[in-house]
Amino acid sequence: MHAVVVWWDLAGSGRTVASLRRFLREEAVERFSRVEGLRLKFWISDEANERWGAVLLWESAEAAAVPLPGRAAELIGRPPAVRYSFDVEATAEGVYGIAALAGRGVALETPTD
Repeated sequence: MHAVVVWWDLAGSGRTVASLRRFLREEAVERFSRVEGLRLKFWISDEANERWGAVLLWESAEAAAVPLPGRAAELIGRPPAVRYSFDVEATAEGVYGIAALAGRGVALETPTD
């Protein structure tokens, strides 16, 4: 397995966490749910410090190497400030009460703007 972390500083980009939440609801979540080899993608934000990013868990380094559409970079106006790629050493799932991860998160669970 392989993991990728990307991070943008939104300051001066003309984009906000709220505007990017709209992007998630309207296109990104559905599009990434169809990407071959992607086990999990979760988007992360730090609204107070104007930061936005994602963590992607791939079946393999080869799957992670396939170019993805740069729609977030297009909207933000620049590539991510940080992009790290890692081998996954181990995985574990804890005990949880919510069975499905799909459809979870602030962008999908709060009223739209």
